[in-house]
Amino acid sequence: MENLGVILLAAGLGKRMNSSLPKVLHLLGGRPLLWYPLRTAKSLRPQKIAVVIGPSADKVRRACNEDGIGWVIQEKQLGTGHAVRCTQQLFQDFSGDLLILSGDVPLISRETLLKLLRHHKEKDATLTLISAHLEQPFGYGRILRNGKKEIEGIVEERDATEPQKEIKEINAGIYAVAPRFLYAALEQLTNHNRQGEYYLPDIVRIAIRNSDSVQTVQAKDTREILGVNTRQELAVMEKSQQERINRQWMESGVTLKDPQTTYIGAEAQIGKDTVIGPNTHLLGRTVIGERCRIDGSAYLTDTRIGNGVHLKFSVVLTDCKIDDDAIVGPFAHLRPGASLGRAVHIGNFVELKEATVGEGTKANHLTYLGDVTIGRDTNIGAGTIICNYDGFKKYRTSIGDRVQVGSDSTLVAPVSLGDDVYVATATTVRHDVPAGALVYNERREAVRDGWTEQKRKKMKGKV
Repeated sequence: MENLGVILLAAGLGKRMNSSLPKVLHLLGGRPLLWYPLRTAKSLRPQKIAVVIGPSADKVRRACNEDGIGWVIQEKQLGTGHAVRCTQQLFQDFSGDLLILSGDVPLISRETLLKLLRHHKEKDATLTLISAHLEQPFGYGRILRNGKKEIEGIVEERDATEPQKEIKEINAGIYAVAPRFLYAALEQLTNHNRQGEYYLPDIVRIAIRNSDSVQTVQAKDTREILGVNTRQELAVMEKSQQERINRQWMESGVTLKDPQTTYIGAEAQIGKDTVIGPNTHLLGRTVIGERCRIDGSAYLTDTRIGNGVHLKFSVVLTDCKIDDDAIVGPFAHLRPGASLGRAVHIGNFVELKEATVGEGTKANHLTYLGDVTIGRDTNIGAGTIICNYDGFKKYRTSIGDRVQVGSDSTLVAPVSLGDDVYVATATTVRHDVPAGALVYNERREAVRDGWTEQKRKKMKGKV
């Protein structure tokens, strides 16, 4: 939006989380709490975004490092008012409105923020904030109103009297404000309160004292404005968010056999008529095509899957790609860089890493395929291992089309097998093999008649 700046407060220590990790980096749906309001803020296309971070600045910056963010460090945690004041240099010449958000309020929607900004402009207000009515308002600042229902101020939980604690209308900590007023008001804040901090909500009293227009906008869905201060609140929000996401996908034509145990990330995408079994996790930027079947106990992160793919029970897929009509599992592990062509079969206890597998190829049992390119219609026998690491460096292997690799074979990289090669069972391949050749190791098979009976007699004599 034109003439819009965003200030995102993310410097809080989160003492009630009882954690060495900054509060805004605790995960919700597989993403840090801060990721959600940051994504929503960016959807508004503001001219500037400032994120205020604290002592663990490097951790927060690494976790949410994106273009177009001005990182502002609050060296000492002296309250939300002080945190916003730290952004003054960044916005000192800014002529638009400022939107102030909290990094621990992840579910605020774009629609609610647009409603706030529209109301702020229509009323030509100096300050507009979001309020909500909660049946259990513990922990939130209360909105104080006079007999005319006009806002008079905000009192924080710790500073509230017993009658004030009975007030149900709370401050969501989300503001639209004119920057000229904001920074002038911040200079007037005091820390005469139980926490000895400079409270941002105190700018409401300053605006009223100056006879400036102060407006409020009611949050339609109170879940949007809930903050996270404890691990219990995080767990409740996780469940609430997951129920909402799962409901949306079921309404869009996806079958969830057990929604209570299905975890779908905020960025995941799923095609119609896909059926997902219990205990499945779809995290990160995972994309599932149409008519897929996921049997259950699957854990997918940043994975792209085509149409008609069948993931059998208990597979782990990370940062990989699977084309249409492939079958994977059960108990298969596809690590980063794995790419399967159309109708590929990857079976039980098969592991792939940095492996490109051509259309129609099969590796159905007990196999490790790492740093390899495999052609079309090849069959990899059970127990095949690609030895790709010498303790210092990794090497690639190339396997052509229509190759037959016998069971219990070992390919020592770097090595290349041409098209239509046959690898005999239990062969160790150390050198390149030309197209159409058979490769095997010379081994003499010996049989000793009556050996078992002699062995047993010998052992019985020792007992």
